[in-house]
Amino acid sequence: MLKKVMVIVMAVVSLMAFTSPNQAEASEVPQQARATWLWNPWMFVSDEAGTLAFLESKQLNKVYVQIDRDVPKAAYGSFIGKAKALGIDVYALDGAPSWVAPKGYVNQDRLMAWLADYQTQAAVNARFAGVHLDVEPYLYSGWNTNRAATVKAYQTLVQRARTSTAKLALPLEADMPFWFDEIKYKNTFGSGLLAEWIIANTNGVTIMAYRDSAPMIIDIVKNEIAMAQRLGKSIVVGVETGTTDEGSIITFAEEGEAFMEQELAKVAAHYAGNPAYKGNAIHHVGSWLALQP
Repeated sequence: MLKKVMVIVMAVVSLMAFTSPNQAEASEVPQQARATWLWNPWMFVSDEAGTLAFLESKQLNKVYVQIDRDVPKAAYGSFIGKAKALGIDVYALDGAPSWVAPKGYVNQDRLMAWLADYQTQAAVNARFAGVHLDVEPYLYSGWNTNRAATVKAYQTLVQRARTSTAKLALPLEADMPFWFDEIKYKNTFGSGLLAEWIIANTNGVTIMAYRDSAPMIIDIVKNEIAMAQRLGKSIVVGVETGTTDEGSIITFAEEGEAFMEQELAKVAAHYAGNPAYKGNAIHHVGSWLALQP
């Protein structure tokens, strides 16, 4: 059943990427993302072959990998090189709510310094393909006590990241909850909705559309898809597989993998032809490994 559903998913993705011979060559057609988060890089330190085999078995082409400065750079290089050989792009993943605290930018600066050093030393085929931020400023205490200041701090952080990633010649992406389209800002960055600002100021956004049915997922990302379409930007739709106490509708943990793939195929079919929709992401390797078939 799962294999059949996977074929349907990939068929939909292939159709979405199709262009006629009179347009671009096949190699020039942007590929739809099938991504995941790898929060524990020690997985490939202890079992590189097993980690890569899992990613390949899920037909992934993009993985956001947590940067842990205790992990040897050689381990990242080996993993990235082998992942790239399998057609998987590796993005440097990092971020924390504390990054929006006063002087929290120091943590981001450390990430960028580490990346700059790594990219300089690494072989071409072992370099990161981009940077993926997961900051979640709404988990910082200031979100409730002084939201305006916290929102501005988050925007400042993203702007700072844009400057740093531009120097590294790397695209900048960010995770974003679907409800940022309800958060307003009015500050030195102008005024409007935070979701639209983040989409406009990154190269791509992964929406944490954590629901367990296609109709709900389609509905909660529609505003962001429309924003991205207007701005000429891209949206990857992310879903959850881990257990949670936030409610059963948040995750596919109860329904299992086959059902999840079926619902993702429906989302892909709904947004087929929309240039802003760029595929899906499954959160995350650790919980996906434990997900029932």
